[in-house]
Amino acid sequence: MSEESQFFRPVRDFCQRAVVTCAPDAPLVDAVAVMRERNISSLVVVEDGKPVGIFTDRDLRNKVVAAGLGPAALRVRQIMSAPLAVVGEETLLYQALSEMSQRQVHRLGVVDAGGRLAGIVTDTDILRLQAHSPQQLVQDIEKAQHLDALQAVHGRIQELVQHLAGTGMGIRDLVRLIAHLNDRIALRLIGLLHAQGFADLDPDSFAFLALGSEGRGEQTLATDQDNAIVYADDLPPATVTRIAEFSQALSDGLITIGVPACPGGIMAKNAAWRKSLGEWKNRIAGWMATPVPENILACSTFLDLRTVYGNPAFEPALKEQIYASSAANRLFLMRMVENGLRFTPPLGWFGRIKGERDGEHSGQLEIKKAGIFAVTDGIKALAIQHRLLTGSTAQRLDALAAAGVLKAADAEDLAEAFAFLVQLRLRSQVEDIREGRAPDNYIPLERLNAMQQGRLKIALASVDNFQSFLRHHFELHLVRS
Repeated sequence: MSEESQFFRPVRDFCQRAVVTCAPDAPLVDAVAVMRERNISSLVVVEDGKPVGIFTDRDLRNKVVAAGLGPAALRVRQIMSAPLAVVGEETLLYQALSEMSQRQVHRLGVVDAGGRLAGIVTDTDILRLQAHSPQQLVQDIEKAQHLDALQAVHGRIQELVQHLAGTGMGIRDLVRLIAHLNDRIALRLIGLLHAQGFADLDPDSFAFLALGSEGRGEQTLATDQDNAIVYADDLPPATVTRIAEFSQALSDGLITIGVPACPGGIMAKNAAWRKSLGEWKNRIAGWMATPVPENILACSTFLDLRTVYGNPAFEPALKEQIYASSAANRLFLMRMVENGLRFTPPLGWFGRIKGERDGEHSGQLEIKKAGIFAVTDGIKALAIQHRLLTGSTAQRLDALAAAGVLKAADAEDLAEAFAFLVQLRLRSQVEDIREGRAPDNYIPLERLNAMQQGRLKIALASVDNFQSFLRHHFELHLVRS
């Protein structure tokens, strides 16, 4: 989407929905305490659901402190600025910016058709769109000359994702955009490392691979590093040592930029995830020949490999090994699917969604375990079996439907369910960040309205149907525990 076209979209797509409010007759000291606690500079004053004014720290300075008034006896109504300038949700963004300019204000309340508060938009929000557009971010990535600059751009990418998650942008397009921008960050970092001491490394001699959700291009906001290195079999020991040094610098650089280390150590800087082509082929064959849980977990992550940098010829060679080893060890895919079936959709009697029973996440839904993992791993197993291990889960699903592995209607239902689950995950992570929490995969069920709960039940039922298909397709009744 071009920067210009964004300004012709309605303000409802961009306004901040989580607005902190207070009543006009609230004690002033209570309102100030809320602002201090939330670390915000203003409160929208609402009466009967409708915005009647705004109270800012500037009002406090100019109308209370400067006037020498005692705040203890004051109410917000006596100090607030009123009325609050408002626009409707359908007002175009450029019109909202013009309204701010004419009124000489920095923020506007956004109201629905009934005049009730729906959100707030600031001039900073609007003008920041240009700096946070994908085109501008790519340009700034390419111009970055040091890690600090890439770290700053990485932060802006997170802000862009938070913004786009609240718009009408499709989830497939959004996760693809995240993957593209993250790839550009990694490539620019590699370019900097090349210029700062690794110019001797021939990119045709090795490849940097993204694995797991990064390899599928399905990252959201709660993500860490999953990557590996594959290099040519005939490299001299000195070059292998240089690749190890490069891998260390690359993984550490990503951490500095803001991409956390993988808790399980699945990173190119670790020797277990940095091997020659022949060694990787042997490792794949060994994993699949012995389908114990630890091998299934490690192999499943590696199976999503995608070349980010270097020689692209290693990737098809590794995938041929995957297909050959899978065909020779049919039990591996059966065990892999069986492992995924342990994560059954949490649906109880009459389709009631069951959250966690106890602990800090009691009453919440772990969305990956509830459905996302079952879909990604089930589709992955089918894609390996039919030599279609390319692209994202959605792209693999399309390919499987086109090949007749899945019925078109079933594939459409599953694709819609998967998209909704990923969207739900991303939007929940955005809310976590906006509320000052680290993003995770837990969905507070009370955060969902009736329509969302209904869609979630349908999505989980679709996942349940897919798991039934997998049991039959892979003949899991023949597998002994």
